[in-house]
Amino acid sequence: LLAVFTAASMARKWDDQRELMPYALLIGSFSQIFFLSLSVFVENPFASIGSVIPADGNGLNPLLRHPGMIIHPPMLYLGYVGFLVPYAFAMAALMSGKLDDKWIRTTRRWTLVSWLFLGIGIVLGGRWAYDVLGWGGYWAWDPVENASFMPWLAGTAFLHSVMIQEKRNMFKMWNMVLIVLTYVLVVYGTFVVRSGVISSVHSFAQSAVGPLFFGFLVFMVIFSAYWIHKRWDQLKSKNRLDSFYSREAAFLYNNFLFLAILVIVALFTNYPILSELFTGERGFVGPPVYEQALWPLFVVLLLLMGVAPLTMWYRSSPKRIGMSLRLPAVLATAVVIILFVSGVHLWLGLLGFWVVAFSAILTLLEFWKGTQARMKKGEPVWTAFSRLMARNRRRYGGYWIHIGVLVMAVGIIGVEIYQQETQIRLEVGERLTLNRFEMEFVGMDQYAGPDDLIITEATVDVYDNGRLVSTLNPRTELYTRTGQPMTIPDSRSTITEDFYVVTVNWEPMSAQAATFRVFYNPLINWVWAGGLLFIFGSLIAMWPERAAQRATVKKPRVAVATD
Repeated sequence: LLAVFTAASMARKWDDQRELMPYALLIGSFSQIFFLSLSVFVENPFASIGSVIPADGNGLNPLLRHPGMIIHPPMLYLGYVGFLVPYAFAMAALMSGKLDDKWIRTTRRWTLVSWLFLGIGIVLGGRWAYDVLGWGGYWAWDPVENASFMPWLAGTAFLHSVMIQEKRNMFKMWNMVLIVLTYVLVVYGTFVVRSGVISSVHSFAQSAVGPLFFGFLVFMVIFSAYWIHKRWDQLKSKNRLDSFYSREAAFLYNNFLFLAILVIVALFTNYPILSELFTGERGFVGPPVYEQALWPLFVVLLLLMGVAPLTMWYRSSPKRIGMSLRLPAVLATAVVIILFVSGVHLWLGLLGFWVVAFSAILTLLEFWKGTQARMKKGEPVWTAFSRLMARNRRRYGGYWIHIGVLVMAVGIIGVEIYQQETQIRLEVGERLTLNRFEMEFVGMDQYAGPDDLIITEATVDVYDNGRLVSTLNPRTELYTRTGQPMTIPDSRSTITEDFYVVTVNWEPMSAQAATFRVFYNPLINWVWAGGLLFIFGSLIAMWPERAAQRATVKKPRVAVATD
């Protein structure tokens, strides 16, 4: 797959990229040689099967028998591999001295595709955790989860930052550092998963390739740093930041926020190694610490997501921006008041909903302004809207991505702040109450399943305000061949909430009693809906535009300096 990506990125006319292509091919080939050498000479994946092979095979790890796992690993791998292309062309630009935006324009769609694949892989991993692991959540800040999230953060900052180089020939240094950081984090993520240097529930395979990956990682850092240092003067921007209220400044703040989040995640992820290095004891950072450290940064990032489109190139009027924020602020406040009257309390949750509503209204107003401008030319509303997106797919695709992120934020707020859970032992006929729901334990059944399975299945009825709304069957599957048990939750799912039930333990069948762990997860399905909008927006943003449309993009008019 690495070879396919490299070959596909090189399958173009070399006339306008003649200075870059040889160096890019060299970097891509070097990475291929490293990974191929590992597979052939060090850790042959077929050599570890063993001398004794069952007639029907060893079978798949029970934890991985989930539809999402058919797609999740390939998506992550496509994202990881794809980021080699922009990294190779960035290094080619450094090595050749061609530091204009040609390498960015060449790799823009490759970067978007890789970023999209990595994002899909992350969301699918969350869905797998929610459906299979049975702890009522989707993200545990596990080292392997973080290993995929960190390059996505760096890649997101890079995708935003390159627009400033294209528009104003600024942030050259930022863009080089960000794409190098993204690819280095890709290699680091592979190192974490394969080396076992940090314990993780996701590290299914550990091997002796860790030191080699670490050596490759160090080499990539030194090699990249050398060329950035060598071209330091050429990477310095000749244009300056004219105002702290400009669009360029907004993108700079965006870079700082993403890097701040990345640094915190990286420090906490590597805390076991750092604590052992300095204290001799291996420490651990749990999800509550991550959440306490990161939520203020995510709040500011969501606010910036809504406000940034109001800024202008070169400089903006703070007064004009302030006036544009009044109506969205009032409407967002009205949304929060309605939620409060409806019984939604807790100040942190209400703050989160206000921020999401505020940024969502600002983003939707951008669609409305563009559509309204075209309607004034006599176009019907739907025609105006569709042509608006078709004429500027990159901009409005980005807005759809922002809406997807905001929808996901609604789900995250609902689960992280308003989730309720309980664990209780019930006998047949007994009930528990959680939120407005009641759950009655109906009975337990045990039967043989396919593939040498023994399935122990509970039956519970779920009542909403006294009305039967669902019958759930959480179960435990025992794989007799390997002796590995699997706990499979079941849930009653709607757009507003999930009632999620896990069988923790059960007594002998004659006793007809079991222990259940039950979760009330408000708005959890907004996380998955936001993921779909994220994919939709990404596809719009990366869809090729006609050459004539690209040629008519005008450079923003320069503001008059007041110094």
